[in-house]
Amino acid sequence: MTAPSLDIVAIGNAIVDVIAQADDQFLHDEGLAKGAMQLLFSPEEAEMLYAKMGSAIEASGGSAANTIAGVAALGGKTGFIGQVANDQLGHVFAHDIRALGVDFTTPVREGNPPTARCLILVTPDGQRTMNTFLGASQFLSSKMLDKGLIERGAILYLEGYLWDPEEPRAAMREAMAIARAAGRKVAFTLSDGFCVDRHRESFLDLIRGGEIDILFANEAEIKSLHETHDFEAAVEATAAYVPVTVVTRSENGAIAMVGDQIYSVPADPVEKLVDTTGAGDLFAAGFLAGQVQGRSVQDSLVMGAVCAAEVISHYGARPEADIAALVAAKLA
Repeated sequence: MTAPSLDIVAIGNAIVDVIAQADDQFLHDEGLAKGAMQLLFSPEEAEMLYAKMGSAIEASGGSAANTIAGVAALGGKTGFIGQVANDQLGHVFAHDIRALGVDFTTPVREGNPPTARCLILVTPDGQRTMNTFLGASQFLSSKMLDKGLIERGAILYLEGYLWDPEEPRAAMREAMAIARAAGRKVAFTLSDGFCVDRHRESFLDLIRGGEIDILFANEAEIKSLHETHDFEAAVEATAAYVPVTVVTRSENGAIAMVGDQIYSVPADPVEKLVDTTGAGDLFAAGFLAGQVQGRSVQDSLVMGAVCAAEVISHYGARPEADIAALVAAKLA
């Protein structure tokens, strides 16, 4: 069996993030639930909200793409598969992610809908309210998969956000089969509570079917997955089928359960919480980077905590500081 030449290959929504500050009154006036994620179902809806936003930062984003960017910043060799349209935002996404050294080979999709975008409103307390138009990203088809790229990755990383549309779900299942046939590991993130609500049985089938090697979730998501308020019971129910279960708990840090062993790490301190966008994505980046580097589960948790702390200290879901140096200092 050929040794992998890449550390992580991810499949996810190829989205351009548009991030602006907003106050609670703005959210109220627009009927937006603070801290939640809602889908916008037409380009017109997205344009109307965009027109009302203040000065914004635009950058390539998407949950799995953010994680891949973090792994690349930690020195990892990475690839990404995601669908963009042949338009300006599609070119922005492709340029940004390739500039990070990420292998991105997915062909552009002609015609409508346009490239996906996420309009992110950040309130003064650092909470982010996301309004996502999925556009072209939800039309990732199996024929767009780069089989060779998937086979080259030591770990295939998938995001739950992309499980909703039928075409990408089929593509992700095929990608998992390709990874398995190549002897690679599969990592999966539940992504969001609404994903769990919509796909609980499907996610449980993946878990109980032994198709996931590393699962990422936050506390609310894993409790919702098992429809329980008992956090420990939810983690144990997942870990019975998943070799490595990683759960973030906001200010309470994170835990990982491997077999019957539980590891934990406190949240890394930050001077000021600015924007929680990408916290879970960068935690996953740190943990996955630690695993492919052959580090212990405990050290991998520390790496995740360091990366998450860095990204919540500024606007945007991509690291700005040298997270490789931050990790090295923490583990020294």
